[in-house]
Amino acid sequence: MQINTYRRSTIARYIPAILIGAVGFLIFTIVGHTPILRALGMAVTISGVALILQRFGVILALIGGLTLAFSPAFWSQTGGEDTRLLVLISLALLAVIPVAAFLIWTNRINQKILIPAVVIIGLVFWLFIDSPRSLRVTTLLSTGLLYILFDVILTSNPRPDAPQEILPDTRHTLSIIILLLMGVINDPLFVLLAPALIVGIYQSKLNISKWYWGLILIVIILGIRGVIIQYADTDWLLRSAAATEASGIRVPYFIADGWREASRWVYLINLVRSQFTDIGIILGLVGLARLSRWYPVLGITTLVAYGAYSLFALIYFGKDSSVLLLPMMIIHVLWMTYAIYALGQWLQKSFANRIEATWLATAVFTLLPLVLLARIIGVL
Repeated sequence: MQINTYRRSTIARYIPAILIGAVGFLIFTIVGHTPILRALGMAVTISGVALILQRFGVILALIGGLTLAFSPAFWSQTGGEDTRLLVLISLALLAVIPVAAFLIWTNRINQKILIPAVVIIGLVFWLFIDSPRSLRVTTLLSTGLLYILFDVILTSNPRPDAPQEILPDTRHTLSIIILLLMGVINDPLFVLLAPALIVGIYQSKLNISKWYWGLILIVIILGIRGVIIQYADTDWLLRSAAATEASGIRVPYFIADGWREASRWVYLINLVRSQFTDIGIILGLVGLARLSRWYPVLGITTLVAYGAYSLFALIYFGKDSSVLLLPMMIIHVLWMTYAIYALGQWLQKSFANRIEATWLATAVFTLLPLVLLARIIGVL
């Protein structure tokens, strides 16, 4: 009876996220004129973000998901026509991910077959996708990895007043290594999430075997190798970032001293501001501060991930920075949503536990996706 109750509660937890994804799907297809297959992949990402945010309330999860959906970088994926490659990518994901998820979450896979399972899934993924650097696959996998990582951290490091939850087990560790492997195979840049992943796992004090750390190390080496091949060109690596920035040159390569150039930091701030407005930047900083106060491990882990992508943005001079930084934008949405959640809790305590205070904070947060949507349809 207890197991059935747990399963029912687990299913009920997924229903709001699925509905939020359905809302996103309708918007992508109707407003964004996006092909069904592509819109479906984008909607799954929105569902994943909503699933992470549901801990802070379904309404905030809906608003946070729509904020990501209407951000310029994410919305740029709408429109166009499906190609045969995108169809193959989607079919491969539809075939591999559900099967892997079913085996993991029903405990059909254990630590004894960890290595062959990861190798087989990696080979199948590689054969079907052949490393196309699909942005939608990267965004989807990064959302899944962040969801698992959040679950591991929050259940291993709960607040004293938090309800008891099932502690992380083999399902979590297997999910992490499989998602990391598939992400790096699809796009080596996915390796930027690896430092945060290591910090989160280590801080959660999980009982991880040496084989597991060895697998992660191998995947990281493969990712770093791919990033060097893709983005490190000797003709550009040692050039002056200041001179390149002043001339307005944009090339899809690294310039090593970009992080030392003040104009690159201004560029990074403006890039985030263009996605979420000035209010979004403030909310992100407040959310990080409050998250680090109440969930320090989660605050540190997300900051490490955000920092890795920020460093990439500083030294990468390509025109497609905003879309390559979508995992960083997802983290910023998480910070903003938590800032509103913390604000609502503070207002509720300040006004004698009046629930209307929480709704006030939520209503203010609603303005952000509405402003972003107004920009998309040309009202603002």
